[in-house]
Amino acid sequence: MKLNFKDGILMLVCYFLLFSATAATISGRVTDSKTNQPIAGATISLLQLRSSTSSDQQGHYAFKSLPSSGRYLVEVRFIGYQSLIKTIELTSEDVTVDFALNESIIETNEVVVTGTLVTSQSRRNSTSVSVISKDELQGGATNLIDALARQVPGLSQITTGQGISKPVIRGLGYNRVVTVNDGVKQMGQQWGDEHGIEIDQNQPDRVEVLRGAASLMYGSDAIGGVINILEPSVPTAGQIKGELLSSYSTNNGLTNNSLMLTGNENGFVWRGRGSYQNAHAYNTPAGRYINSGFNNTSFSGMLGLNKQWGYSHLNFSYLKNNIGFYDAEPGDPLYNESKSRTLDFPKQDIRHYKLALNNNFVIGSGNLKLDLGYQKNQRRELEEATPSLFFDLNTYSLDAKYYLAERNGWQHVVGLSASQEHSINKGVEFLIPAYDQIELGAFGYAKKSWGENTFNMGLRYDFVRTKGKQLFVDDEEQFPGFKNKFSNISGALGYTHSFSEDFNFKANAGSAFRAPNPAELGSNGVHEGTYRYEIGNENLKAERSFQADATLEFGHSIVTGSIGIYENYIHNFIYASAKKGDTKTVVDEDNNEQTYDVYRYGQVNANLFGFEGSLNFHPLNWVHLDNTFTYTHAQNKTFDRPLALIPAGVLHNTLRLEPKINGLHAFYVSVGLDNYFKQNRIDETFETAADSYSLINAGIGATLHLGKQQVKVYATASNLTNKRYYDALSRLRPGRLSQEDPAYGVYNMGRNITFGVYLPLTIKK
Repeated sequence: MKLNFKDGILMLVCYFLLFSATAATISGRVTDSKTNQPIAGATISLLQLRSSTSSDQQGHYAFKSLPSSGRYLVEVRFIGYQSLIKTIELTSEDVTVDFALNESIIETNEVVVTGTLVTSQSRRNSTSVSVISKDELQGGATNLIDALARQVPGLSQITTGQGISKPVIRGLGYNRVVTVNDGVKQMGQQWGDEHGIEIDQNQPDRVEVLRGAASLMYGSDAIGGVINILEPSVPTAGQIKGELLSSYSTNNGLTNNSLMLTGNENGFVWRGRGSYQNAHAYNTPAGRYINSGFNNTSFSGMLGLNKQWGYSHLNFSYLKNNIGFYDAEPGDPLYNESKSRTLDFPKQDIRHYKLALNNNFVIGSGNLKLDLGYQKNQRRELEEATPSLFFDLNTYSLDAKYYLAERNGWQHVVGLSASQEHSINKGVEFLIPAYDQIELGAFGYAKKSWGENTFNMGLRYDFVRTKGKQLFVDDEEQFPGFKNKFSNISGALGYTHSFSEDFNFKANAGSAFRAPNPAELGSNGVHEGTYRYEIGNENLKAERSFQADATLEFGHSIVTGSIGIYENYIHNFIYASAKKGDTKTVVDEDNNEQTYDVYRYGQVNANLFGFEGSLNFHPLNWVHLDNTFTYTHAQNKTFDRPLALIPAGVLHNTLRLEPKINGLHAFYVSVGLDNYFKQNRIDETFETAADSYSLINAGIGATLHLGKQQVKVYATASNLTNKRYYDALSRLRPGRLSQEDPAYGVYNMGRNITFGVYLPLTIKK
């Protein structure tokens, strides 16, 4: 009998539904280690199975309908106690595990990390990872990357006003940083200076930021790092939970509202969220930057099954983002006092549609993780009602990993990935050619744990084929068309050692790979958002990175911290640069002439090194002084000059007080000083230095109990002194947009105070 593809899929589904193993249950009790009293409201999470629950008034918890075999990390967290992580091996139908938590004056850094190949405790993970919770993401940020850049050492942002932020990790951005959401790489127009990521900032329950090359798992483009976005885990059977959050910011009138509900009915799980943001022009110490408002609307949801054979979740999302721009000529006024929320032309209209099917199937003594994705990214650049530039990108992706059963401390993973991109131009102007791109990858990975040591190693092969399409405009060739193929073998080694509970060491070494993107290969046109004419180079070679890093984490209750160093040598580093006098005059549809600086894509050898450190003091259980420092040194080795667009060194200092106040829970007040150092290591051919500056920030918040309903209220303030400053990575600072007019520049945001409220909802227990 001959079976087609459809029949095979049907048989596979029947296998998991009818012939899977019996279900297992994990249950137990959460107590105080000293008093043995139950702890109610502790969060117990099985992140590998995307499930969580809370302990009841007697401290009891339970997970039902779990796979009957496998090893899982259980994470238990409760405010005021040290988090506890245990490995549980399911070998029978029912397992009882009790947790006794120790009081702690600090939040422990020991967390479960899921964004690496093997889900593990952070101290057993050689990758440098920062985990940011939902509470830490709330504040006066205007987008998700803006929120992360305030929290994560080594993470910066390239900004275009308030509505657009691109992540930069250890000096690398654009197509060198991968953003993962719903288990699928976010695919938009990562190559563009003024193209942000199309993700609702209210969506994450927590975010993992992986610093350093992660190409072994994520393939080409993860040469700098990864931002892994995790949505809330599904509740246990019979529960319906949710959240409502709302905030208002004084500087730009930003209103941010979001409602989420999620439930579990005997293994049928679901989630739905709707969010809306709206901001008028933001205020600088010199006035409101004209037409700098934005608004976005997003809807997302999930339907799925959590059963003994694993889980299968279908995620879907839609985001529409409108962002205003100001097309100023040199000498035009940059500021006025308008608070209109109506966006004028020019502006961006961005739509992002996404479907992601996330599966985790138990097969024998191992398990298969299979993530399938489809995304449509539509980006319209509007100078009037008809789009000038209009990119329409469709991406199909597959990522499969098979985890073999752990034996003698060894964990093995094999996997493959594939994606297909199809991009067409629907506008009347053209910057990059329409293109098709195929990416294929395969890898093997092994991790060994013994005593207080772990060792991991991996090998990956990648193949990328890109085809740019020829285009004639008014009988003139705009794009000649090109065909390129790139392939590479990457490797990685990692090691961790715990000297004691107070000292932990981790190190990595390896190589990574990035294929040139279609914009670098084939651009030939005016990039309006950057005010320049860009010319690609179809003869570019793939980037090859050789990097190493090491981190020492230390501390107990009074002093904690870390110090990390890294070096990243990149052969054939790709970037666009301009030369004085290299200009091109373009005639528009109305026969108006406009002269632009020409930026051409080329390659050099580059070396980036630096360090990240933190030193935190906790002299009393309610007094916390946190300090972090980040510095990146980047050199163009070919021409012996600094690389462009490198963040300045920064020192963050925050004093946080958490006194006990009757009637208030988790009360805090904080004050912070952010010191940004002068960035005079610049590419002087087209970049200007950025002066140093310091910003004063503050915050206050508490959780109230209105009957059984918890309500978190907070207020945050940034740039309290209304300081005039230009950030080194702001694209609107002097000398960034126009080489011909170095006086052109827009200050960063002035004083901003945000008031917010957060309500966790329990609809059905």
